[in-house]
Amino acid sequence: MSAPNRSPSVTVARPPRWDSRRRGTEVGTPSPAAEPASVPTVDKVNLAQKLALFSEPWSPKVVGDLNGQQVKVVKLQGPFVWHHHENEDELFLVLHGRLRMEFKDRTVDVDPGEFIIVPRGVEHRPVAEEEVHVLLFEPASTLNTGNVRDERTVEQLQRL
Repeated sequence: MSAPNRSPSVTVARPPRWDSRRRGTEVGTPSPAAEPASVPTVDKVNLAQKLALFSEPWSPKVVGDLNGQQVKVVKLQGPFVWHHHENEDELFLVLHGRLRMEFKDRTVDVDPGEFIIVPRGVEHRPVAEEEVHVLLFEPASTLNTGNVRDERTVEQLQRL
């Protein structure tokens, strides 16, 4: 029995699956059934610049969105209201100043470069003896005053 004839110098490689030649179209040419894809805007956010755009305390501003979550900046001054969030956790990242997070059984000081996550259902009260700048990361549905509605409740957040 003899071996099949093979050319030792010629190797034929199959195009990879993502190669458009396998579909019979040129690279960069969309297939007729393809919808034009919208490309989202990608840009960086300068937190100091965003914080310089407003001065009122306890009024969070949206600076980004991520998978149903919102990234917010806020300035805090004085004590906030005791509240909890039934369905949402909250992340407070201190950018400037010192935040005191009060819980019913203890107090936690949060310094610049530190964050604290308040789990859903946990009653808390942020307090800022001096102005504090905070980045918040929380679901878009989170109301700033949680289960409490008062003069500090912000129903519609401004987007910067």
